[in-house]
Amino acid sequence: MNRIKIAVIGLGYVGLPLARLFSTRYETVGFDLNPHRVQALMNGHDDTLEVPDDLLQAAIANGFICTSDIEAIRDCNFYIVAVPTPVDENHNPDLKPLYGASATVGKVLAKGDIVVYESTVYPGVTEEECIPVLEKVSGLKFNEDFFAGYSPERINPGDKLHTVEKIKKITSGSTPETAELIDRTYASVISAGTHLAPSIKVAEAAKVIENSQRDINIAFVNELSRIFQKLGIDTQDVLKAAGTKWNFLPFKPGLVGGHCIGVDPYYLAQCAIRHGYHPEIILAGRRMNDSMGEYVANQVIHLMLKKGIQVLHSRILILGFTFKENCPDVRNTKVIDIINALKAYNLNITIYDPWANPDIVHEEYGLELTNRPPQETFDATILAVAHDQFKETDIRRFNKALSVIYDVKGILPDGIPDSRL
Repeated sequence: MNRIKIAVIGLGYVGLPLARLFSTRYETVGFDLNPHRVQALMNGHDDTLEVPDDLLQAAIANGFICTSDIEAIRDCNFYIVAVPTPVDENHNPDLKPLYGASATVGKVLAKGDIVVYESTVYPGVTEEECIPVLEKVSGLKFNEDFFAGYSPERINPGDKLHTVEKIKKITSGSTPETAELIDRTYASVISAGTHLAPSIKVAEAAKVIENSQRDINIAFVNELSRIFQKLGIDTQDVLKAAGTKWNFLPFKPGLVGGHCIGVDPYYLAQCAIRHGYHPEIILAGRRMNDSMGEYVANQVIHLMLKKGIQVLHSRILILGFTFKENCPDVRNTKVIDIINALKAYNLNITIYDPWANPDIVHEEYGLELTNRPPQETFDATILAVAHDQFKETDIRRFNKALSVIYDVKGILPDGIPDSRL
């Protein structure tokens, strides 16, 4: 392949930073089905805030193009698929976005082209699910006419320190020659370096266990927080003390949402079940973490009752709705679990998040959200997301004289929250 021209399919939290980075070295086209997203990007602004406007505008000035026109990627020869891989309401992997993206690439695929998948999947999806779509739509034969690889994304939304070029990249390819070419291409822009896995399945498995491992560790400390609450011990104090040991892992309790940690373990679990093994630890961790929203809600109600606060029709303030701090991403946010559990008590709930887009929250969750600090006072305040704005605010300003403050993230100074995870 003498000249590499890259097309990145999917311009979300993963695809756009990667496309922008590749555009510094290669002719690059970003493709997305959402014309409004494309127009906003070509106007020089990324709503996800993953790519700063100055970097995006510089890339566009140097020839980077974002488009919804499939003809604009027809002359590319190195396709990267970076579309979401969610789960459905039963926690089963939903591969429809991958099938759709594969069909799109198949329509423009030519002999000698390479297709690299970045979306999180279980081992075998690239070769057993995606490649057949490429073959069917293109009429070309895998590993004769075109080739494939897998290089799992490691984007951490909102993290301005560990940006895409500073995170070591796993690469793989369907033939030794393809693997080497894919690895060289990524290594040319990834300053942190690459790791060439021996097969596509190994690379897929490596990605899916990264977040499963974190999920299990967080589930463990979530369970500890429940135990220590029963014992009247502050979990944060226990973790601080235990953390003085050199090899203690510094995980903290909390809500586990987002598009990765709260989803990837289900991909691995479903894969295991299909192959005749029922995973115990993975699913136990998921059950624990998926139950934390309801647990928080029940703890708040319990504290209100202990203080003699009238629960029915009381006013509750939720601080934060995104799945993590300092990031506008509301995908798979577990704050919704707190809200849904509180609704059973006929409460008046106000959601304040300076980062979340109220229109997206309304469209995705049917909830009203404000970006402005509320002026009224509340019977209970739940600090659900550790945005910097909340760290710099005296949370007590939102509360009535007799009220409850619950700190999900464990960031408030001692003496302010009535309780915390």
